[in-house]
Amino acid sequence: EVQLVESGGGLVQAGGSLRLSCTASGLTFDDYAIGWFRQAPGKEREGVSCISSSDGITYYLGSVKGRFTISSDAAKNTVYLQMNRMKPEDTAVYYCAAVFRSSDYYSDYWPAFTFSKYDYWGQGTQVTVSS
Repeated sequence: EVQLVESGGGLVQAGGSLRLSCTASGLTFDDYAIGWFRQAPGKEREGVSCISSSDGITYYLGSVKGRFTISSDAAKNTVYLQMNRMKPEDTAVYYCAAVFRSSDYYSDYWPAFTFSKYDYWGQGTQVTVSS
């Protein structure tokens, strides 16, 4: 059974930092790219960042570029999202998801954040940034 488990969420003041982790099990880590998504109350889910360590690719939503950094530790089957200089508008439930690198979607469109094309999802972790 494939599982993605997010951790590291919490409450932080504006300007502060958090590091999210996404640990995968039940899949071959190098066969997948990982994306981070978020969904704020009353808003649509949006892609935040994604990484394919095997292909040396990282990608960021414009509003987080320069503040967030995505990284991967294949030995731990874990992807991290370091979030710095956080803003109240970063408040959301953050999800990680995995997309198969051998899929047509990955070959033709990735890096991208089409929700339906990601194969596995975590349960989410709440991030709240107070002003």
